[in-house]
Amino acid sequence: MTEMSLDKPDDRPDGPPDRPDADARARLVAVRHEVAKAVVGQDAAVSGLLVAMLCGGHVLMEGVPGTAKTLLVRTLAASLSVETRRVQFTPDLMPGDITGSMVIDSHAGELSFRGGPVFTNLLLADEINRTPPKTQSALLEAMEEGQVSVDGVTHPLPKPFLVAATQNPVEYEGTYPLPEAQLDRFLLKVVLPIPARDAEIEILNRHAGGFDPRDVAAAGVRAVAGAADIEAGQRAVRGVQVSPEMAAYIVDIARATRESPSLSLGVSPRGATALLRAARAWAWLSGRDFVTPDDVKALAHATLVHRLGLRPEAELEGVDVAQVLASALASVPVPR
Repeated sequence: MTEMSLDKPDDRPDGPPDRPDADARARLVAVRHEVAKAVVGQDAAVSGLLVAMLCGGHVLMEGVPGTAKTLLVRTLAASLSVETRRVQFTPDLMPGDITGSMVIDSHAGELSFRGGPVFTNLLLADEINRTPPKTQSALLEAMEEGQVSVDGVTHPLPKPFLVAATQNPVEYEGTYPLPEAQLDRFLLKVVLPIPARDAEIEILNRHAGGFDPRDVAAAGVRAVAGAADIEAGQRAVRGVQVSPEMAAYIVDIARATRESPSLSLGVSPRGATALLRAARAWAWLSGRDFVTPDDVKALAHATLVHRLGLRPEAELEGVDVAQVLASALASVPVPR
């Protein structure tokens, strides 16, 4: 079985055209066209970010330096008209540098809370695996709870809120690999590949024509959707129907990974729930109010692959976790 593409949702809706959420869907689908004005060849990553935002989840993006991870998030924020901040993770970064801390108010003469960069709509956590686990955990706690607690006081994060964390491949020096429990907090993991030859030629032609990646507005990127559209989409996604057969299909996929002799860690019930949420969002972006097997297969790789652990002997034999997941998918009968 070949992995289905996340490059583009079906723009020909199967549902009624006059649904109240149709306008929000059209605007969010249009975001992909705006991002393409500045970013070439990373459509799957754009789709993953939109799916995660509609689910209230977060995305881990992996790729070698220079694959437009930062540009992608900045362009997405510009096309969505939401606030964005960027944090460069380094070995000396402290938890308070992300979540905020208590500072002395010189006018009142008392301590007050000053929120960190996590208080935004779209946070780019750049090279998250270059900072120690203590700081990683501070961010992941905020992601999970949607709030920051300091000195017993809870500070809610803005809505919508999405963390797009980037990491270098694990074989790079100076990295702190995220533990399995922390990886499981990310709804999706999207790998940004080196662009194909034609796409790379297009990138160079754009730069030769004067494109400046630091100025996405000059590339013609404009805001075509906003927070209200995201919130409308989130409400609509929660109403997408999941038949008992689709729920059983997702559970059988998760159980197939747990039974694989090549894996020491299969998909947990949280992972199965994540696949359900992501498939719902993909169905809605495709204009449907029900989930199909194709929706599940389209999101299975990005939702599940980072939740799997290879056995050492399988790793020594050169087995790839994506191949194991593909085999598990192929072993599960597709509902009719």
